[in-house]
Amino acid sequence: MAITLKTKVALGSVFLFGLLIIVGSVSFYYLNRIANESKQIVKNNYETLNYSRDMMEGLNDLSDTANGIRRFEQMLQLQEKNITEPGEKEMTQSVRRNFDQLKQQGQWDSLAGLIRKDIAGIIEVNLKAIDDKNQAAQASAEEAKTIITICLTICLLIAVTFLYNFPSSVADPVASLTDGIKAIANKNYSQRIHLNRKDEFGELATAFNTMAEKLDEYEHSNLSKILFEKQRAETVINSLKDASIGVDNKGTILFANQQALQLLNLKEHDIVGLLIKDVEKRNDLFRFLVNEQTNTPFKIVVDNRENYFTKEIMDIEQQGSKAGTVIVLKNITPFKELDTAKTNFMATISHELKTPLASSDFSLKLLEDERTGSLNNEQKELVQSLKDDNRRLLKILSELLDLSQVESGRLQLNMQQFSPYTIIEKAEQFVLNAARNKNVSIKKDIAGNLPLINADEEKLIWVLNNFLTNAIKHSYESGTIEISVKQADATIVFSVKDNGKGIEEKYLPRLFDRYFKVPGTSEKSGTGLGLAISKEFIEAHGGKIDVVSSFGGGSTFSFTLPVNG
Repeated sequence: MAITLKTKVALGSVFLFGLLIIVGSVSFYYLNRIANESKQIVKNNYETLNYSRDMMEGLNDLSDTANGIRRFEQMLQLQEKNITEPGEKEMTQSVRRNFDQLKQQGQWDSLAGLIRKDIAGIIEVNLKAIDDKNQAAQASAEEAKTIITICLTICLLIAVTFLYNFPSSVADPVASLTDGIKAIANKNYSQRIHLNRKDEFGELATAFNTMAEKLDEYEHSNLSKILFEKQRAETVINSLKDASIGVDNKGTILFANQQALQLLNLKEHDIVGLLIKDVEKRNDLFRFLVNEQTNTPFKIVVDNRENYFTKEIMDIEQQGSKAGTVIVLKNITPFKELDTAKTNFMATISHELKTPLASSDFSLKLLEDERTGSLNNEQKELVQSLKDDNRRLLKILSELLDLSQVESGRLQLNMQQFSPYTIIEKAEQFVLNAARNKNVSIKKDIAGNLPLINADEEKLIWVLNNFLTNAIKHSYESGTIEISVKQADATIVFSVKDNGKGIEEKYLPRLFDRYFKVPGTSEKSGTGLGLAISKEFIEAHGGKIDVVSSFGGGSTFSFTLPVNG
């Protein structure tokens, strides 16, 4: 029958307790034996000596008082009851005969001498007995010390041997199991634990070996499938046209396809399997891709040729939690080249068309002059219609030219210091006629003592004029527009507020995109470039443009400029 580990521990404890009882029992036996011998010496001999001493002292009083005889009689009776040594009885009986004769005959001198002799004999016998018993007690003490020492030594050796061997019977299987678990953790599924035991450790070793065998079977049965899936995943990743880098949620780089390795100028072993912080130290482009939070296209020189890319970061989720991130670099070089060609084409066409349009506008002004001849009403309407169309085309061409300058990076700012009040006055003059035609009043809320600003006056007037024009277009008849200029810390805030129907919140993020028009507006003549160009102008000054609007509550367009430009 197999003994369980719990039973072994219990038996070991009982065994150690038994050794302790044995040592204690032997020690108690000999200590009790020595104590009894000492007690017998006191009882048998020392009491006799006391009686004998008292009788010796009582002899001196026998002839004087009756109390002396009575005291001697008492001591003698006690001695007669405490006879323990050989020869002590005869001498005590001799004392009794002589004492009785002394009481009857009254012969003191002769009998007192005999009595003293017998008492001295009793004392001598007991002293010799005390010496013999003391020697016997010492011998017993030495014997007890020897036996206790031997017993204690044997029990101690047994206990040490037990304590040395018994923990190993527990620790060795635990160590074997620990080594086995570590091997399994390192994917060494061939590890086995061999314990020839019938207790819980034996059962645990059997269960461990079964588990390792199953894991080994699973590993080998799925290894080829896993390798196939890995190769397929690598093939798919390398077949992607866009450079892709995968990172897990612990910051370890999982993969980088050939396009990404080419851009980073790294080998696969220089990046895959390493931590982000280690690769950042050795590669500036990788550090930019990981840390820069921007959607703006950026340039990378590859094989002495400029290439343009946009970065996209995609999170990989697994069971509702983030498992990693994929950084994708989209090569937009062909689109950038097309965009540059488009910009150049727009600039060229706008510039070429602007000259004849300006000439035709001058010709229309000559037709209106009475000195060139009178026009009838129908002719005047036709000329006015041509002038409106001509001006609309000129405005569109001007916006296209401005946009082409922004896109090509050739936007030039004529920076100079001037007062903010000047911008308000000039921008207001441009829209007074339009405001009168729609019966829209313009109110101003302008702070006093505004500092000078360093900016391109023409560009700021253009932006503010664009805000006012849009406000007039979208205001109701007989409405009100409010122009506000205030200083906030080291900035000046310009804003234009209208009382129109406002803009739905979902369209606000796209309001400054190029060519975007709010759906449902009745205005068809706009190009959707005014606000986009305004944004570029303001940001070129280091400022910020913004809009606040709610459907049915009007809109407020504003831009902020630093005081020091």
